[in-house]
Amino acid sequence: MANPWTGETELVIDGERHVLKLTLGALAELEERLEEPSLVALVERFEAGRFSSRDVLELVLAGARGAGSDIDRAALMRAEIEGGPVAAARAAAQLIARAFIVPGAAE
Repeated sequence: MANPWTGETELVIDGERHVLKLTLGALAELEERLEEPSLVALVERFEAGRFSSRDVLELVLAGARGAGSDIDRAALMRAEIEGGPVAAARAAAQLIARAFIVPGAAE
């Protein structure tokens, strides 16, 4: 079960529940993959609703890796995600929010 107070969220991928978490290393990888100049720019992109399916895929992948999963991009691209693209986008948004939220603050 994911612990939101430690930045975790979860997503069911191919019938298996995965915990996702953005570690510092996962965030650095994410910046590079999405070609963003800063984490603030990435957060602003999501807050403004200007994210793409590629952004969601990369966030889910980074979160899975940050939580210790060995899932790769090719496997994730073929995967069945419970709840579809909407659930994946929700998990991606939660990852960003939880990576930067102060414990006890409203999400």
